[in-house]
Amino acid sequence: MKHINDYFKQLKFYTKRYLSKSLFSSRMLLRWLLIGSGVGLIVGTIGSLFSHALAFVNAFRAQYPLLILALPIGGLLIVFLYRFFKNTGDKGTNMVIASIHSSTGIPFKMAPLIFVSTVITHLCGGSAGREGAAIQIGGSIANRLGKIMKLNEDDQHIIIMCGMSAGFSALFGTPMAAAIFAMEVVTIGIMQYAALVPCVTAAMIAHFVADFFQVLPETFVVAEVPEMTAVAFFKMIPFAVLVGGVSIAFCIILHTAERLYKKFLKNPYIRIFAAGCIVILLAVILRTDFYLGSGMNIIEHIFETGDTEIYTFLLKMIFTALTLGAGFKGGEIVPSFCIGAAFGCIVAALMGLPAALIAACGMVGVFCGVTNCPLTSLLIAFELFGFEGMPYYLITIAVSYRISGYYGLYRSQKIMYSKTEAQFVNISAH
Repeated sequence: MKHINDYFKQLKFYTKRYLSKSLFSSRMLLRWLLIGSGVGLIVGTIGSLFSHALAFVNAFRAQYPLLILALPIGGLLIVFLYRFFKNTGDKGTNMVIASIHSSTGIPFKMAPLIFVSTVITHLCGGSAGREGAAIQIGGSIANRLGKIMKLNEDDQHIIIMCGMSAGFSALFGTPMAAAIFAMEVVTIGIMQYAALVPCVTAAMIAHFVADFFQVLPETFVVAEVPEMTAVAFFKMIPFAVLVGGVSIAFCIILHTAERLYKKFLKNPYIRIFAAGCIVILLAVILRTDFYLGSGMNIIEHIFETGDTEIYTFLLKMIFTALTLGAGFKGGEIVPSFCIGAAFGCIVAALMGLPAALIAACGMVGVFCGVTNCPLTSLLIAFELFGFEGMPYYLITIAVSYRISGYYGLYRSQKIMYSKTEAQFVNISAH
């Protein structure tokens, strides 16, 4: 009888503990579903407005190509805005990433400043992307929402990641990749899975909101995908090594341009004005505005025609470095896609493989190399190009990730584990 009583006592104890844990987990699930939905709704709405604003100014600039002459003046206006609102220490996406590593706050004024400044950059023809700006907008807004809700420091980090996911998702239309990107980009080798439900929720809600506001997601047709054979596999390996090298080159050129600008042109007004003039001069010398803007026009041209010039990827690197290194605002993600697509397109003929397929491989390979985010890259490939070519994308991503070493766009990014050995390294990307 005593044993039976002891058994029922233990059963009661464990049942109570299980129910208590289940209730706590359910409450936390509901809490983060609500928070993620709120972040997705707000950031998705603002991100949709941002997307339409960029579409409008890019179409307007296409009608009036001489707007490129206003680039130096636009640069002066950007510097003035950041100085007027006392945000001269802004480090863009690096600041958002750093805020997740530490208790460093993100000023709310980052959101309107990056919004307006990116619109100015695109209007005047600066070579810059948009997803980086969307990540900053999302992170800034989410940080403010977390302060209003009085979240603790750990939860504050999670809600910032929610904002990053929502901003990326609203603008690019890849919610699965957006959800994982915010978790993966912060600390390479360690993912904060506590943020999985919040980031997925925020990314999906932002995607639905963007769809409601008719923000069209990016998709590209890869019509021809040969069967993956041993021959194709061994063709892809050296190509992926080269893609990793292109990723390193882009990071080096971008960071070197920024360093040289600051070394020789210490005054930010002179620096950005001079950069605007250099971009104009280069466009005049080349007699084309093909390399201005985010580079989406180049990507679309490649997928439509299967052709591009052999130097396209290098010129896009230079134009982007000249623009962003001087202080113009935007992002590096679409330019990295453009660089990868152009490089893949010119190598495809040498490999005897379809241009669209190898351009797609180049896009996700360079993105992986510059962000150090292989899982996100794989999901982007799936959402942009479909599943059929996944073996080709996977090989490119895996090798590019390995080859690109500790280089990266974001210096606040922490690489916790070595890419080549099972070792804890805890270093910053460079």
